[in-house]
Amino acid sequence: MLAHLDPLILARAQFGFTVAFHIVFPSFSIGLASYLAVLEGLWLATGRPVFMDLFRYWLKIFAIAFAMGVVSGLVMSYQFGTNWSVFSDKTGPVLGPMMGYEVLTAFFLEAGFLGVMLFGMRKVGPRLHFAATLMVAIGTFVSAFWILAVNSWMQTPTGYGSNPQGQFVPLDWWAVVFNPSFPFRLVHMVLAAYLTTALVVGAVGARHLLRDRANPAARTMFSMAMWMAALVAPAQILAGDAHGLNTLEHQPAKVMAMEGHYRSHPDGAPLILFGLPDQEAGTVRYAVAIPKLSSLVLKHAFDAPLAGLDSLPRKDWPPVPIVFWSFRVMVGIGMLMLLLGCLSLLARYKGRLYAWAPLHRFALAMGPAGFVAVLAGWITTEVGRQPYTVYGLLRTADSASPLDGPAVAASLTAFVVVYVSVFAMGTLYILRLMAKPPQVGEPGLEPGAPIRTAGLTPAPAVDPDRHLQPIG
Repeated sequence: MLAHLDPLILARAQFGFTVAFHIVFPSFSIGLASYLAVLEGLWLATGRPVFMDLFRYWLKIFAIAFAMGVVSGLVMSYQFGTNWSVFSDKTGPVLGPMMGYEVLTAFFLEAGFLGVMLFGMRKVGPRLHFAATLMVAIGTFVSAFWILAVNSWMQTPTGYGSNPQGQFVPLDWWAVVFNPSFPFRLVHMVLAAYLTTALVVGAVGARHLLRDRANPAARTMFSMAMWMAALVAPAQILAGDAHGLNTLEHQPAKVMAMEGHYRSHPDGAPLILFGLPDQEAGTVRYAVAIPKLSSLVLKHAFDAPLAGLDSLPRKDWPPVPIVFWSFRVMVGIGMLMLLLGCLSLLARYKGRLYAWAPLHRFALAMGPAGFVAVLAGWITTEVGRQPYTVYGLLRTADSASPLDGPAVAASLTAFVVVYVSVFAMGTLYILRLMAKPPQVGEPGLEPGAPIRTAGLTPAPAVDPDRHLQPIG
């Protein structure tokens, strides 16, 4: 059946499927690498064993998530060369070097220090091991920097020219990398990664608190996660608002689709909360809307005019129903994150952070919400860019390779089978690790080598038979 579909639809489905699998792992590993660095730094600064207990606990999970992220991303270059060879040819002079910089500056940094981070505590000592952990955390951020620079240039291309072969060529690398949407996307994505990790850590802590409120590692991880949710969720909402205003300036059709504005509103546009977008009829049916609130949000004035999709040719319309609902899923989950953070502050104020079971159940239910929000945001960003791969310059229909439907269908089927089987097993193993409570009181110092923590008291030497074993 797949073989009879349009090859372009199949190529897009394949890329969307593999990227959807890939994006959840880096969004987790970016935040988790920073969390591990914080835990190890706190252990060195305070000497409290609970921080090393948590470091050991999450290090195993990070190693598996990182490996799955690397493996799931390997096929992206394969698809650029097979299904999207025209796109690769046209954009290669601009995007190719940036992808190369990501490998040279981020992947090598991560790979070079990852082994020390996982297995090197006994060999290099705690302080050098902490430096390796920091390098891995920095590497994940640098990787996000370059990948988002690539994607942002596709959304808001600047600093380019063209050659006689019709390729985009860089004229100003500063303008290419720091294109108009890049700073907003970088902040929005990094905060999303931190929130995703905080929700997972908070859910695991909540699960173990529901079983044993006295578990010190569960209490510590839950408290740290709730601080992150309380502080970062409102920051993410502000960053998302700034990102939306930037998108309105540079990609107005995407915002029209997000808001469900098929028609223009010269005297103030309503904020459509819910409805059923009808692409064919060009309207949102059964709309529940607040008059003029969209103009207030986007233009900071109730009567500010807002253009609709009726101001653009139909061939330039994004698929509104997908963008409309994915945007609402992302925003709705963001509001739930804010609610969780506020409830945690209330519980902390009342001294019930570790005893309020409804909060723990809410945090447990919110565990996967960060991944859903990241996927919904990615769908909003990428589908909202349609019908272009390079916004306003290169259409998706003109970017695909001249392949037959059966060839693309065969590779798509293979990816679905392999991804679902392999990554399902990896995910189940991670969940099994999370289901086990953190072991309390396990040492993590170099055998027989006491260190001075926080410049105050030396930490006691450790029994050589009970050294740190990060993996296993």
